[in-house]
Amino acid sequence: MTVRFAILGAGRIGQVHARAVASTIGATLVAIADPMADAAKKVADQYGCDIRTIDEIAQSDDVDAVAICTPTDTHANLIEQFAKVGKAVFCEKPVDLSVARVKECLKVVEAEGATLMVGFQRRFDPDFMALKKTIDDGVIGAVEMITVTSRDPGAPPADYIKRSGGIFRDMTIHDFDVARWLLGEEVATVQASASVLTDPAIRELGDYDSINVILTTATGKQCTITNTRRATYGYDQRIEVHGSKGSVSAENHREANIEVATGVGYTRPPLLNFFMSRYTAAYANEIAAFVDAVANGAATPTTGADGLKALELADAALKSAETGAAVQLS
Repeated sequence: MTVRFAILGAGRIGQVHARAVASTIGATLVAIADPMADAAKKVADQYGCDIRTIDEIAQSDDVDAVAICTPTDTHANLIEQFAKVGKAVFCEKPVDLSVARVKECLKVVEAEGATLMVGFQRRFDPDFMALKKTIDDGVIGAVEMITVTSRDPGAPPADYIKRSGGIFRDMTIHDFDVARWLLGEEVATVQASASVLTDPAIRELGDYDSINVILTTATGKQCTITNTRRATYGYDQRIEVHGSKGSVSAENHREANIEVATGVGYTRPPLLNFFMSRYTAAYANEIAAFVDAVANGAATPTTGADGLKALELADAALKSAETGAAVQLS
């Protein structure tokens, strides 16, 4: 079965997923929708697909699945719209910024028996997948402590921050999902600290730029997450997992995996500086996993429930940062 796709949204992430669909065996890109005509035309010209409206795509017999890459406040409505017309749905995180709205949306998905996958691409990064396999194979024994380092080179534009839901819901939400994936248990307690250290304007927007979070499970396993919106040396993405028999870690990606030795010392190329170049393979693997699930009628590897759990952790972290107290999760 070839899964016939439409992409909703021709912006930066929509272009990433269009490329992934076009390069995935068993998938074909049929249509693109975007109110910005130039953006839609760019994707259509590059991949030879049609330009259609969202409503036209919903009624298209030649579309099996959609990838929702539109602004966050449209996600839940679009998921419901396409679930009701029998299309499989891949949606960029988050489903919505409101836990209550996400729950409403997931009820519709369940009632329609629809396929929904939420985009948490870090689970599909080759290095992180190898790290997870090492854990699952028992090489390091039982997981005890995890450290997730995720630092962006710089903050997004002010207009984006205003509608992002804040650093916990926008940036750390990926780390919350990774933490759940690697811990193998649900989080019971969230303790967070947050500051504005890089740009006072971010405080004026009601957000933070520098945060640390400690997640603890009921059995005492811990995950420490550290985020900042300023890493002058590049896009810093590392994970270390400590277990009862040893540890496993995933290191940063550089422009080239070399080391130069001269009379003045050792040097290495800089880190990759953009999330889309760092996670190119992850985005491709993610779409391939979705295509496989749709083609074979299988469960998707990341679900609406995963999106909900990550958002609940984000809300708990924000509450902890604001109150200074640990937050217990039911």
